[in-house]
Amino acid sequence: MVMNTARLRRLGRRLVELSMSTGDEGEPMFTPGEEAVFEDVLGHPGSTVGEIHARTGFAQSHVSASVARMRERGLLATEPDPDDGRRTRVRVPDTTVQALFRRATTPVAEVVRRAVPDGEDAERAVSLLTQLEALLVTDGSHGRG
Repeated sequence: MVMNTARLRRLGRRLVELSMSTGDEGEPMFTPGEEAVFEDVLGHPGSTVGEIHARTGFAQSHVSASVARMRERGLLATEPDPDDGRRTRVRVPDTTVQALFRRATTPVAEVVRRAVPDGEDAERAVSLLTQLEALLVTDGSHGRG
């Protein structure tokens, strides 16, 4: 089978799915829109929905809905603005930062084993991913282009 760019995109999407999965259930932690809002809050703690809207370019209603969903899941925390009680400030709680750190430092072999149950195939996949990472990401002489 010859790999073409369509298959490469499919592989890329699958790798992103695996990297975004959480725990054994393999569910993504964020939708793409939520991820953008979350990253903005992470970089600008204590922001208002209006400030997040201005930086991300998302509709204010989208930002509000994303913040509400993530707050319900415990991924974001909100509190009233001490200077203006009509506004709400958004931040990332320490428990979320700790969970993200655990997820980011999970060995790839664990994630691959959940996706590829056969032990030998999982080991081979990890080896191939390690080689690809070395060729396409780590080595500055190979590249993006």
